[in-house]
Amino acid sequence: MNIINVENITKVYTERELFSKASFYVQEREKIGIVGINGTGKSTLLKIVAGLEEPDEGSVIRANHVVINFLPQNPVFDAEKSVLENVMEKIITTDMDETHRWSMESEAKALMLKLGISDFEQKCGELSGGQKKRLVLVAAVLKPCDVLVMDEPTNHLDYDMVEWLEEFLRNWRGALLMVTHDRYFLDSVCNRIVEVDRGSIYSYDTNYSGFLALKAQREEYARASERKRQSILRKEIEWMQRGARARSTKQKAHIQRYEALRDQEGIKEVQKLEMSSLSTRLGRSTIEINNVSKAFGDIVCVKDFTYILLKGDRIGFVGKNGCGKTTLMKMIAGFLEPDSGTIEVGQTVKIGYYGQEIVFPNPEQRVIDYIKDTAEYVRTEDGLVSASSMLERFLFPAEQQYSPIGKLSGGEKRRLNLLRVLMEAPNVMILDEPTNDLDTETLAILEDYLDNYDGIVVTVSHDRYFLDRIVRRVFAFDGEGKITQYEGGYTDYMMKRPQEMNEISSIGLKNTKNSAGAETNGSATDLEAKKDSRETWGHQKKLKFTFKEQKEYETIEADIEKLENDIAQLDAEMAKNASNYGKLNALSQEKEQKEELLMEKMERWEYLENLATQIATQS
Repeated sequence: MNIINVENITKVYTERELFSKASFYVQEREKIGIVGINGTGKSTLLKIVAGLEEPDEGSVIRANHVVINFLPQNPVFDAEKSVLENVMEKIITTDMDETHRWSMESEAKALMLKLGISDFEQKCGELSGGQKKRLVLVAAVLKPCDVLVMDEPTNHLDYDMVEWLEEFLRNWRGALLMVTHDRYFLDSVCNRIVEVDRGSIYSYDTNYSGFLALKAQREEYARASERKRQSILRKEIEWMQRGARARSTKQKAHIQRYEALRDQEGIKEVQKLEMSSLSTRLGRSTIEINNVSKAFGDIVCVKDFTYILLKGDRIGFVGKNGCGKTTLMKMIAGFLEPDSGTIEVGQTVKIGYYGQEIVFPNPEQRVIDYIKDTAEYVRTEDGLVSASSMLERFLFPAEQQYSPIGKLSGGEKRRLNLLRVLMEAPNVMILDEPTNDLDTETLAILEDYLDNYDGIVVTVSHDRYFLDRIVRRVFAFDGEGKITQYEGGYTDYMMKRPQEMNEISSIGLKNTKNSAGAETNGSATDLEAKKDSRETWGHQKKLKFTFKEQKEYETIEADIEKLENDIAQLDAEMAKNASNYGKLNALSQEKEQKEELLMEKMERWEYLENLATQIATQS
């Protein structure tokens, strides 16, 4: 049963038409994710559904007695009131009796504790962005409603909070309508995807993965229809050029059909975001972090952290909000000084910092002037490219380039700032929550860009998909400044972490058993013996290459280059044999084998390169 019908709506915002005679619906208990590039009107559509904005034309029909809760992208609270007062103001209604109010307050306190908010009397003006997001979540999920409308609910939430919200929404019995960039979240929660595209709304009864496949089918069908129309039109033009032989009704109908085909609007090609690789040469010396520590009062963020950034590194920092991830990033970027230890930056290192909080000092500044302040021209793979051309590649058309920054949507501002960072041509990119407010299409292109980027990437992100896609080494902040290194992406880290925790727990149990005087376990005894040996001699065995590893290290880069060339040749062969399905299948299988071998070689190269660095450091 439909509980909300949006019928033929048109909406124009700052001279841009967001919707043109667009329609869609919401059914009971549906869980809908809205996707589309930044600036297409996703947040505006949420506000129209929630009754916070009205369309210029068309209607929104809501079933009788339907209650809608709206979770905004940037929540607003009374800064002088306590967190509990703010929440209670949002969830208490006039028809609640005293008993019900007391019950709601107890539930609010319990949920705030679960989400890490323990000081109920703290003023809201003292909260961080992540804490405010959690606070508005408490209000949104506790207030009874039939439809929950959420704008970017996962922004500023750490992994534990995102997983808690996923579980809550999967089990929630009302209807859900949300905008989010988190692709794992969309896959896990939603059973329908609604796409906003050039003023129209398309609906897909599936999760995000299914949507990608169905969208590709829709676009291919549209292209096939357009090819057919053009083919028929060419024949009709030939017929018209030969001239009609008579003025019969049949010939008039033929002419009318030609005119209809001629006047029919063809497919408008969607402008795609284009990113050319921009970076300056990186020398042998990169960034060396030596025994760095940083604390704010009693809160220890980083303690005795040492690491040398390697060429081509793809590093992700993970951990709970407030654990020190951004603090370490700012120290690497030079914005903060460590309390102890050193960070040595190589002479050729050029850092590009994409911060979580973006501030535009002058909202009235024109978009193009903001970019020109960084560089008027940049050198790309295509040669010198002007600031205006780069803006067009980043989906800012000529007319929008001379508009003030203040008129851009939140996502467009993030995209503009990303372009500013790339225009600096850094060879070390530090990305603090780069996925916040960026649409899924832009994220996919950013991920492709980073695949081909020659420099080093260091990122903090709560987007699990992004971390799996980009990083090859994870540093987990485990509390009190401790940082543990894991190889692989986010999923690899999550798989290894419980295993290691279990191993630590079991060792702890064995040690406890030994201290109680019971029979000792051989492996625990060996562990203690090794520990005593290290303490006695004061150092570990010196690292060095084996003969086989040394020979492999000398030739592995050439092996990788050969495999890459082989794959490129196979791609060329596949393009030539696109219509020969037998040949294409054989080439495809050979390419898969080469790619698997290449991945193995790359992982082996990483190990040998790290070992070589450690050997060089100790000598």
